[in-house]
Amino acid sequence: MTLVAPHWLLDRLSEFSRRDAIVHRDRPITYAQLGTRLEEWLRVLGDKGLSAGSVVGVRGDYSPGICALFLAVMLQRGVVVALPVGEDVRPLLVAARAEALFDFAEDSDAWFSTVLTPGTPPPVLERLRDRGGAGLVVFTSGTTGQGKAALFDFDTLVERYRRPRPGYRTLVFLKVDHLGGIHTMLHTLAHGGTLVISDERQPEAVARAIERHRIELLPTTPTFLRMLVISRMHERYDLSSLRLITYGTEPMPASTLETLTRSFPGVALKQTYGLTELGVLPTRSRASGSLWLELGGIGCQARVVDNVLWLRSETAMVGYLNAPSPFDEDGWYNTHDVVEVDGPYIRILGRTTDLINVGGQKVYPSEVESTILEMDNVAEATVWGEANPVTGQVVAASVTLAQPEDLQSFERRLHRFCRGRLAAYKIPVVVEIVEGSHHGQRFKKVRPGATDLAATPRPASV
Repeated sequence: MTLVAPHWLLDRLSEFSRRDAIVHRDRPITYAQLGTRLEEWLRVLGDKGLSAGSVVGVRGDYSPGICALFLAVMLQRGVVVALPVGEDVRPLLVAARAEALFDFAEDSDAWFSTVLTPGTPPPVLERLRDRGGAGLVVFTSGTTGQGKAALFDFDTLVERYRRPRPGYRTLVFLKVDHLGGIHTMLHTLAHGGTLVISDERQPEAVARAIERHRIELLPTTPTFLRMLVISRMHERYDLSSLRLITYGTEPMPASTLETLTRSFPGVALKQTYGLTELGVLPTRSRASGSLWLELGGIGCQARVVDNVLWLRSETAMVGYLNAPSPFDEDGWYNTHDVVEVDGPYIRILGRTTDLINVGGQKVYPSEVESTILEMDNVAEATVWGEANPVTGQVVAASVTLAQPEDLQSFERRLHRFCRGRLAAYKIPVVVEIVEGSHHGQRFKKVRPGATDLAATPRPASV
């Protein structure tokens, strides 16, 4: 490849030329074929006048084409803007100062559109361009036009993959617009692994892909893993190739982790941790079935202030393109995650914004959810705080049941089950039975659940 300046990642990809790089729609392509596509994209970028420093939007799900374009833009020292599917991305393109959009949303073949974005580039983007850096822009989750655009230095982001390690056959689960999904792609390809792409992210489709392609690493979310074991697809399909399951993006309920440990006895379970502003950080679980993890080490420092986790990372973003910096003067970032500490290990209890205050008593939704998930016939549970004129808030819960059950009967059963397991103020006062999922497109729990789910009307007395 001679169309870009030398880069260690380019050399690394060339070392694996005969290996399978990507499996898409059950069809493998080798690293050599990926390199050919990368060169083709470099020619397309040149023909469109998109050179070093250009800001290029990319929207779609994973495919060989989108992976090759992603690498081509960054290896030619441009800036990739990772965009969500199913949203109006025009405000995001304007916020990122994008010059072009390659849209893969309908299929794996891209559609090109020139984008006009008035205004001068933000200072952080100018500084990156001035030093000849390549960049990546991702947006904070759960947003549309008001999303914060986080700019990363590509070289800083991939430096952690420079040390050779064994490559896994890995299913990419989180999407192109999620930093965790981008981490999966870069980590897998930089180490000569095989990135397996499933068109669907439902339990049966994922289980089928694991069996068919002998996947070794499954990086996903606690919500999806709960769906997987509830569906019992791990019993219908041969998942014996799995060596490691990683989970992140939200707290893992202790009851779900216990179920996973029993369901996958030969598979290591590892908690990951990352934030849009900081990247995916190095972690070490105290044990495979433990919620305690150690953060920090190479390129990352952690401290706890008033039970809240603060982090400083070498992989942190350069800054927001459309908002003030969230870092303090020493580079520390307030994660707003409340934690317990045990020596070098921490256990994440929940976000400060999710805490429920019942008459001055703190309730962490994840603790209540974990207890409810131990009940028979409960498939999913979401807990949040609902306003109350006497106590300020009360605990509310929405549940999805495996089999139909009368609301009043279920509510009585829930209260009996929680007594002795939870303090009285933690037991849900408001209970709803809902249909549909408790998660968004990223398989992360949406809270408060009752605003997004079709609830069974509850009696006025509740």
